[in-house]
Amino acid sequence: MRLGKVFYKDCLAGIITETDDGEYLFQYEETYVAEHPNDFITFTMPVSSKPYFEKRLFPFFEGLIPEGWLLDIASENWRINKNDRMGLLLACCRNCIGAVSVEPVMEEDGK
Repeated sequence: MRLGKVFYKDCLAGIITETDDGEYLFQYEETYVAEHPNDFITFTMPVSSKPYFEKRLFPFFEGLIPEGWLLDIASENWRINKNDRMGLLLACCRNCIGAVSVEPVMEEDGK
């Protein structure tokens, strides 16, 4: 299982998880839901206390991953298969252009 902390601006908005079964879960943090009920990360995922599930990486997060020659560079430099979408998201999306960023959660970090 791999996890990423999803930030909206400088606030921890939620956690994205790739399960051992290859499915995806996004859950907004409780404090974020209470303090920022209108600051959704994407129109397709309004702020909610209910988790979002997908069999593939959510389209919004797919859109954060580099494409073309930038994807080639990232894949080669970090030795990540281009089909490993969660691996690319966690490696490449710490400093995205825009308000959303994703930081990997290391096992010792917990949640």
